[in-house]
Amino acid sequence: MENAGNVFGYIVGAICSLAIIIVYIWSIVWAYNDAEKRGKSGCLVALLVFLLTWPVGLIAGLVFRPETRGPEGQ
Repeated sequence: MENAGNVFGYIVGAICSLAIIIVYIWSIVWAYNDAEKRGKSGCLVALLVFLLTWPVGLIAGLVFRPETRGPEGQ
């Protein structure tokens, strides 16, 4: 019966790890798309999120992101 508990623990751990990885990748993609919409380099912002590790990089990107551009591109 102990082995069943270990297997359950491994499954829960794998699911939690997968969820964290999915959120990490999603935040990098979101940061890239948001920067591009705001007229900034999406690659640099995505790299910032990636290198400074999530969530520190994501928070830094949110704090330092510029205002949205108007309809005429300003």
